[in-house]
Amino acid sequence: MAAQTLQARHDSSLQDLAQSSLNGETGGVRYVVRQPILDPQSNVHGYELLFWNGSEVVLGGKSELAAHALLGNAMVFGVEELTSGQLAFVQCTAESLAEEWVWSLPPKMTVVEVLEDTTELPNLLDLCRKLKETGFRLAVDDFTRNPAAQPLVELADYVKVDIAKIKAPERRFLKGMLNGIAACPIAVNVETQEEYREVWGAGFKLFEGFYFCRPEPVRSHQIPANRMLHIEILEVLQKEPVNLDRLSQLVMCDASLTYSLLRLVNSPICAMRQEVTSIHSALMLLGEERSRRIAMLAIANDFDRGQPAELLRMAFERGRFCELAAALLGLVPSEQYLIGMASMFPAMLRTTKEDLVPLLPLRQEARDALLGKGNREGIFLDLVACQDSRELTAHQDILQANGLRFDQLLRHLADARAWANAAIRSIN
Repeated sequence: MAAQTLQARHDSSLQDLAQSSLNGETGGVRYVVRQPILDPQSNVHGYELLFWNGSEVVLGGKSELAAHALLGNAMVFGVEELTSGQLAFVQCTAESLAEEWVWSLPPKMTVVEVLEDTTELPNLLDLCRKLKETGFRLAVDDFTRNPAAQPLVELADYVKVDIAKIKAPERRFLKGMLNGIAACPIAVNVETQEEYREVWGAGFKLFEGFYFCRPEPVRSHQIPANRMLHIEILEVLQKEPVNLDRLSQLVMCDASLTYSLLRLVNSPICAMRQEVTSIHSALMLLGEERSRRIAMLAIANDFDRGQPAELLRMAFERGRFCELAAALLGLVPSEQYLIGMASMFPAMLRTTKEDLVPLLPLRQEARDALLGKGNREGIFLDLVACQDSRELTAHQDILQANGLRFDQLLRHLADARAWANAAIRSIN
C-alpha cells in the first residue's frame, strides 16, 4: 500500500509540474542553468541546478516561484540530460518540501538542498528522513554550525559553506568549522585557484565555482610543438574550400589527434553508415563542413588532456551554441563555432588569451571577439560567457543592445548542451 501511495504521489507531482512548466504558469520564459561541483581531481561530482527567468538567477531555496519552476523544468527536460548523468543538487523551500514537489525527481540522482535556517516547518526533520529513506540525498546549504540546525546536519550527506560570505581573515577558522562533521563538506563560490588551495587545505572535499576556468598561467609558458601543429590545422580549417589532402597530412603527424579523430568519426555523433580506417578516407566521407567540425572537436579534446573534463564540455557547448545562434545576427556559423570553442583554449593550455589569440589564424574580427572587445562577432560568446559566470545584468544589456530575445536563445542553449553531452560520450 505504501509503495502504491508513493507511486501515485510521484505520478501526480510529475503531471502537475510538467504541465505547469509547459503552460508557462510560473513566469513565462524559464531556463535551468547549472554550476559544476568538482572533486580534488577536477572530476564532476554533480551540478547545482539554478533557475533563470531570463533576467535573473533565482536559487530554488530562496524563492517559491523558482523552486516550482526549477522542478517543473527538471521534469520536462530530464534530470539526466540537465546533469549529463551526474547528481543534481536542487534547492528546496519549506513550502516545496511540504507540498512534496521534489518527489517527482529521480531519488538516486537528486540531492535535496535545505537551508540551515529553514525553520518554517515543524516536521522538517520527519520530511527529510522520509526523503532519505526513499533514496534521496540531503545537503544543508549556507552551513554555519548553527546549534539549532544540528539535528538536520546529522541527517545530511553534504554541508555547503559559501566562502564568499566569509571574510578572508576569518577563513583561517574554516578547518575548525568542519570538526566533528560527518557529512561531506562542499566549498561554494570558489572562483580562483588561490581560494581553491585555501579551502582544500581546510579539509573541503568538493568545490563549487568556476575556479577551474581561471587556472594560473605558467610563467614563460611555451605552447608545445604538437599544439603549434594544431594551430596550423586551424589555419587550414579556416580556408575555403578546406584542403583535405593537407588537412589529412597534418592530422597524421599527431598520433593522439589521429586517434581522437577516428573515434569521433566512428561515433554516433557523426551518424556514419560505415567505419573508416584512415584519416584521408574519413575526411572524404565526411565532406568539408563536417570535417571542419570533427577536426575541431578532436583538437579541443587533445588540448584538454590533463585538465578538468568540464572545460572540454564547456568548449563543445559554447562552440555549438554560437554556431546555432549565428543566423539570428547574420554571422558565419562555422566561424562562430570556432570562436566559441577557442574561447576555452587559454584555460586548457594554461596560458592567457592575450598570449594565445594572436597565434590563432583567424580574421581580426574573430580575434577581437576572443579578446572581449565587444564587437559583433563576439556577441554570442559574450552571452554564453555571461551565463556561465552569472553576470546577469551584462547578459540582459547585450540582449537589449542587439535586439535579441532570451526565448530565441533557449532552444539553442538546450540543443548545444545535448550536443556537447553526446560529443563527450563519443570520445570517452
